[in-house]
Amino acid sequence: MSIPLVLVLTGYGINCEEETAFAFERCGARARVMHVNDLIAAPRRLAEYQVLVFPGGFSYGDDTGSGNALANKLGHALGGELQAFVAADRLVLGICNGFQVLVNLGLLPGFAVRADGNPGARAGARLVALIPNARPRYECRWVRVAPAAECPCVFLRGMEPFAVPVAHGEGRFYAPPEVHARLAAERGIALRYCDAAGVLAGGRFPANPNGSLDDIAGITDSTGRVLGLMPHPERALLASHTPDWPRCRALSPGRWDDPGPGRQLFVNAVTYFTGG
Repeated sequence: MSIPLVLVLTGYGINCEEETAFAFERCGARARVMHVNDLIAAPRRLAEYQVLVFPGGFSYGDDTGSGNALANKLGHALGGELQAFVAADRLVLGICNGFQVLVNLGLLPGFAVRADGNPGARAGARLVALIPNARPRYECRWVRVAPAAECPCVFLRGMEPFAVPVAHGEGRFYAPPEVHARLAAERGIALRYCDAAGVLAGGRFPANPNGSLDDIAGITDSTGRVLGLMPHPERALLASHTPDWPRCRALSPGRWDDPGPGRQLFVNAVTYFTGG
């Protein structure tokens, strides 16, 4: 199959677009960074891509809540196009601020429309939130996350618990009890914070860096093709990105560009289309 094309959005405070595009390029995709306004001016261009990425940063300075302003802009200008993109056999990834955007757009958890009055009865409704950290400070540290068992997420196929950095002030996952229950029942929980042994954090700091409900670090939709996560896998792409790389290299000499713990997430996205 052809090499997948990846669209990485930028503009107005987004600041992780280049390294995110680099991650996809290094894993075999072709990535293009595009300003939000350019996409809004030509919405049909979205259909040219197989993967849409909302990268990390501080869109609109987070002045009206993290990811809220950008989500409102995209929802009004591209709501139909985004819904069509998600409905097609394509992938969507939201990292940190991008996760906040996906939540505010209602693309995650993306419950199927139901007529019984349960959560998700209205398409595009915001059902969960990423609120200020339990410790009221910006957290920038390495953590470990464990993919949830039987999670259908394309991006996490075959992955074991892995190390990855977080960098956020509003990453505390919250959902009302009924939404949380449905998220768990429909295998929408994609990643949970865990300790070095792979045991779930149980809400304990610093393994759970923000106090997230149920240690949730990322969620997916029912198809497994939309993923939002607070950690930054693009910052764990190479072995040299890890904080203990100098020690590891001394013990076992290797190249500076050996694979890092976050690389497989991008490989999985590319492999979904190439079948490699």
